[in-house]
Amino acid sequence: MVVVDASEFGAGGFDPKQWINAALDARHPSEPLDRFLADAEERLRAAADDAAAALERDSGDALRRVPLACRDALRLRDDAVALRAHLASVLQSLNLAEGSSAESIAALAQIDTVKQRMEAAYTTLQDAAGLAQLSQSVEDVFSSGNLPKAAETLATMRHCLSAVGEVAEFANVRKQLEVLEERLDEMVQPRLVDALSNRKVDAVQDLRGILIRIERFKSLEAQYTKIHVKPLKKLWEDFDLKQRASRVDMEKLGGESINDLSFSSWLPNFYDETLLYLEQEWKWCLTAFPEEYKSLVPKVLVETMSELNSSFVSRVNIATGDVVPETRSVSKGILDVLSGDLPKSTKLQNKHLQALIELHNMTGTFARNIQHLFSESHLAVVLNTLKAIYSPYETFKARYGQMERAILSAEMASIDIRGAVPRGVGAQGIELSETVHRMEESIPQMIVLLEAAVERCIGLTGGSEADELVIALDDIMLQYISYLHEALKSLRIVCGLESDALKKDSGLEKREAQRLVDVSEEEEWSIVQDLPLGGRAALDIAAIRLSDLPEKSRKLLTVLEQSKDPRFHALPLTSQRVAAFSDTVNELVYDVLISKVRQRLSEVARLPIWSSVEEQGGLPLPSFSAYPQAYVTSVGEYLLTLPQQLEPLAEGISGNEAGNDEAQFFATEWIFKVAEGATALFMEQLRGIHYITDRGAQQLAADIEYLNNVLSALSMPIPPFLSTFHACVSTPRDQISDLGPPYSSVLLFANNELLFYCIRGYFRIIINFIAFAVCYSNKALFAILYFIRVSTACLLALLSQFYRPGLVFLILLGLDITSHWFQMYSSFLSGKTSHKDVKHTGNWLLKLYYGYRPFMAFCCVSCEVLYIILFLFADEKSTSLLSVCGGILNQSPLIVLVFVSTLIGWAVKQLTNIIQMKTAADACVVYDLKRSK
Repeated sequence: MVVVDASEFGAGGFDPKQWINAALDARHPSEPLDRFLADAEERLRAAADDAAAALERDSGDALRRVPLACRDALRLRDDAVALRAHLASVLQSLNLAEGSSAESIAALAQIDTVKQRMEAAYTTLQDAAGLAQLSQSVEDVFSSGNLPKAAETLATMRHCLSAVGEVAEFANVRKQLEVLEERLDEMVQPRLVDALSNRKVDAVQDLRGILIRIERFKSLEAQYTKIHVKPLKKLWEDFDLKQRASRVDMEKLGGESINDLSFSSWLPNFYDETLLYLEQEWKWCLTAFPEEYKSLVPKVLVETMSELNSSFVSRVNIATGDVVPETRSVSKGILDVLSGDLPKSTKLQNKHLQALIELHNMTGTFARNIQHLFSESHLAVVLNTLKAIYSPYETFKARYGQMERAILSAEMASIDIRGAVPRGVGAQGIELSETVHRMEESIPQMIVLLEAAVERCIGLTGGSEADELVIALDDIMLQYISYLHEALKSLRIVCGLESDALKKDSGLEKREAQRLVDVSEEEEWSIVQDLPLGGRAALDIAAIRLSDLPEKSRKLLTVLEQSKDPRFHALPLTSQRVAAFSDTVNELVYDVLISKVRQRLSEVARLPIWSSVEEQGGLPLPSFSAYPQAYVTSVGEYLLTLPQQLEPLAEGISGNEAGNDEAQFFATEWIFKVAEGATALFMEQLRGIHYITDRGAQQLAADIEYLNNVLSALSMPIPPFLSTFHACVSTPRDQISDLGPPYSSVLLFANNELLFYCIRGYFRIIINFIAFAVCYSNKALFAILYFIRVSTACLLALLSQFYRPGLVFLILLGLDITSHWFQMYSSFLSGKTSHKDVKHTGNWLLKLYYGYRPFMAFCCVSCEVLYIILFLFADEKSTSLLSVCGGILNQSPLIVLVFVSTLIGWAVKQLTNIIQMKTAADACVVYDLKRSK
């Protein structure tokens, strides 16, 4: 039997064929197929009829309900409209009620104001009536001796006076009140003194209430401070009493030395007793003055330190002098030494400052205990108290830079770096070694001195005087480097280089790297701390002191910000001098190593072998190969022994694998420097040979070949100039043309170049003669034919006649000639091959001018073009230079652009001329000074 499930037919993916096949698969095998299909068809038809009947029934019911639902919806809409109208009427009623309520509230507020004013007037009238009555009865209250009642009466009178204000009728009452308050204060004081002295808590509190009632608590504070400062001053004066007793005992013993009481040993006891006394007062005031004890007890200490300040400074000063016999004998200290009251032989020593720091550390311990005791007080009160504790040392801290500079100078003077003393010639090596050894040992000693200075700065000032410390360290380091420079000068004399110092190797660029002192910003400024007063932990020495020195605080913070820059140097002058000293050391080492080479090669250009001619004998002689001469073999042997000479130095540098590499590089670098210097010296001597014969050329070829072999043995490349020279001198005269490029081109180019320069020179002269011949008749042709420096001089002379003032152009002419003459002459004195060699000049503009040819061409052409423009625009009617320039600026934009551009180039050219003249003149002066020495 087939079961029909309507839900299967409603599925989205229903397949009739699949449903029929599934039904057939589910039939019983014994049931006939046609009967099963007929039964299934019947059941499907019955199910379809049932579905149609149910649909028809439900549709009819729905059609009957729709009219009823429409009537219900219309009824609901009408109800909503009615409700909306009702709500609108209610809202309108509320708006009307709100308006009337606001008016009522405003009226009530006005009535309340009137009521309050009437009550205030009533109260004032009552106070005025009471004030008049009190002013009449106050004398009776004072006569009764009832101080609380008198205080209450005066407080009421003050209140009444504040109520009536500035009324003329009560002016006398105000004066009477002040007199009465002063009178009551005087009556309270004796009782207050007795109560405070005998620690009567109840009486003190009653009297405190009276004084507070009449606003005279300041008098209680002053009286309390006055009473409790006396015991502390007595503790302080106990030191003088003990010292007097000690002197009396010493006199009784007939002047025999006994253990004298020192201030440094007595001060901790004074601080301990003071701290104990303040702790007791703190506990007592906690009961007697529960609201004011946090400020009363600190004020006692502040007033005490204020009164003891001058005496404290004097005792500290004398105590610092007691540690050194020279100052102890005259009872003087640091301040006396700094002020110059003592003989010049008495110097400030490290012991003086160490004694001061020890006393300061004792005070610092006391300050920390006080900070802990007053921890409940306001931060400003604690800060003010700590300032008072440290105030005696402010006089010394203000002169810290002077003290540190004096101590470092004295300690640095004790370091002996002058090991070079007059000795015999044979002791030169010992003398040199001793001097270098002392210079080397002085470096760690100076480091220890500087580190001790940093520790002293932190110990005494907490780093607040870091700026003064930096200045002192910079000055001391400059002095130390100056001493090292003097020692280097003595070494030059010992090494016999005093005359060689004037000689500079032309054409040799010394690659001496400047070694600056690499100090990290953390190491440079670790002594300075950031000091915000944001909490109690910040109350250290520096913060306490800098709170009253805002300018110094800003300065230190600025330096701290600058220290974040990697280019920052805390000791700028020292870093520059260290770099200069490094260059001086390198120069000395180079001069020492090259001195033998310079000595051997000094007369090579003037050797007679170069111009010698073979003697013609009657019989033919066999030709022998030339051997290197003694001068070049000695130079070669010296260069080959350099690795062995530098080996001990390299061993001193190496300490590990990285050190070995560094030492190897160091030695190789210096070997290359000396070899390059020797090659440059040899080249200069070769350039000085004016004439050479075939025999001389053969000998020179042998010398050059030997030097080339030495350079190859040192793993150095052969300079092209030396190779070319060797090829030329080793070739017979008649075969030079067969060498081929590039050797033959050297001589060919030299001959052709000489001919070309001659032709060009004469051509220029002819052209300029023609240009100046037509300068008045044809200015345009003159501008085309005009060039070379002599023409510029003539043109400036013409412009001086066209314009006023003409002296301007003559000055420009003189400046140009003078600056170039000085530059040529200084180049000649320095041994330079060209006046354009400005590598050793320190001025950047001069280096740019001669080092960058387009820039030099722009400046020179700008001058020439500017002068031509002024010549072309010269007018007989107007000789004013300014008016002609103004007329040029009114021309076409192209002319204005050319004029302004040439004006800029002209200005740069004149500035370069001035710098060139100054630099060259300085070089001439230095040369004269060195030659005079």
